[in-house]
Amino acid sequence: MDETEFWELVDSTRADAGGDPEEQADLLVDRLTGLDPDSVLDFARHFESRHERARTWELWGAASVLLGGADDEAFDAFRCWLIGRGREVFEGAVHDPDALAGLLDEFDEELDGDAEELGYAADDAYEQLTGLRRPGTGTPQAAEPLGTPVDLNDDRALASRYPRLWECFGH
Repeated sequence: MDETEFWELVDSTRADAGGDPEEQADLLVDRLTGLDPDSVLDFARHFESRHERARTWELWGAASVLLGGADDEAFDAFRCWLIGRGREVFEGAVHDPDALAGLLDEFDEELDGDAEELGYAADDAYEQLTGLRRPGTGTPQAAEPLGTPVDLNDDRALASRYPRLWECFGH
């Protein structure tokens, strides 16, 4: 599975799920189980590399604005959700987290920003296909997020760093 196929799978499951992250995860597992185990491992590598690429202070601050605060677990689930939103939103947010204000039509804290289940789709599919736990992909994880730290508890700092996001979604 190449990068284009990865994003096509993400996009088609999001569209078919009507944007519901839990339904998208279920559909993703269903579609992955229709592939061979090596393709599922390829999907997992693509997902994990993007999940790690989004592990930046800049995106953590954006998540904090959108979610009204974000601890480690919430930020992990947010990055899964961000991948689930597709290539355009993901790449735009990684390049400029404040651009999420223009990339998202709306943001519902009850439905959006948390798609932890997407992070387990490849694990579930691989286990269904092989009866075994999915092996690790070898994607290295940094000890700390990349970039310049931001005080996630300072509303003024967040409003200053993410003016468009704060205007649209600030609390």
